[in-house]
Amino acid sequence: MKKWMWLLLSASVLSAAGSESKGEKEVLAAMDAWKQATMKKDKSALEKLLHADLSYTHSSGKNETKADVIKSVTTGPGTVEAITFTANTVRVYGNSALVKGKVDITNNTAGKSSTSSLDILHVWIKGSQGWQMVGRQAIRLPQ
Repeated sequence: MKKWMWLLLSASVLSAAGSESKGEKEVLAAMDAWKQATMKKDKSALEKLLHADLSYTHSSGKNETKADVIKSVTTGPGTVEAITFTANTVRVYGNSALVKGKVDITNNTAGKSSTSSLDILHVWIKGSQGWQMVGRQAIRLPQ
């Protein structure tokens, strides 16, 4: 009897670990899709990836809505040349996920490139559109 209980417990733990791993992979794929859409100024991809209730806070303290972010990314004077994530941790809580980590963002405005090193928190929720970013907060790291 103990053997069966141990086997059942082990199977349920492995099953739970597998589903968390799948959720983490899905969220990281959404992060990568957001990165690519931002660098390519892909309005339709951003429409799908950003939630209608998005609260997007820049390291400067500027807050933007979904419409603001899409307009800024797709028609603004600057271009994001590179986004490099490091030290990411992903925590999935059912249909919600938090991604915490570091990011270097290289922007080019008027022919001048500059890189910002940030500490970020992205909040994602999963709905009928898949994983969508609903919140972002960034803090500029000291150089």
